[in-house]
Amino acid sequence: MNREKYLGVEISKVSNLLKRDFGTNSVRQRIEEATGKNGWIIGYLAEHKDEDVFQKDIETTFSIRRSTVSNMLGLMEKKGLIRRQSVRSDARLKKLTLTDKALDMYHELVMQLKVQEDIIKEGITEDELNVFYGVLEKIRNNIGTDRAVSADRNEVDEA
Repeated sequence: MNREKYLGVEISKVSNLLKRDFGTNSVRQRIEEATGKNGWIIGYLAEHKDEDVFQKDIETTFSIRRSTVSNMLGLMEKKGLIRRQSVRSDARLKKLTLTDKALDMYHELVMQLKVQEDIIKEGITEDELNVFYGVLEKIRNNIGTDRAVSADRNEVDEA
């Protein structure tokens, strides 16, 4: 029997496998505080350490809603992973910086991500990866935040 595959389900399966695999390694267990997207935020801040990064940048980069990012950053601040610092040009703006604790975590995460990337890419050619990345970009564009927000509004309007 030939069952139809659903792209969203297949993406979810791969996502779960990645989370599970990354969640079981010893480095991951030592840096438990960098769960979920916190690790990606730490990485983003580390890679942009010479720039002023604000909450809005995190929202845009990771396609996360403002309230979610606000909660995440609050928890990260309580865990001693980030600091919010005022900017001279506008006291209302708070730039995000990493603590030494988070920088140490970042270096461990980078080492583990490199190992995981090697495993994920095994047996996949550069051409196949380029096609895959192109398809992922199209999927992101198809379900971008503007479209998702519009769909949410339509559901409310129709109710």
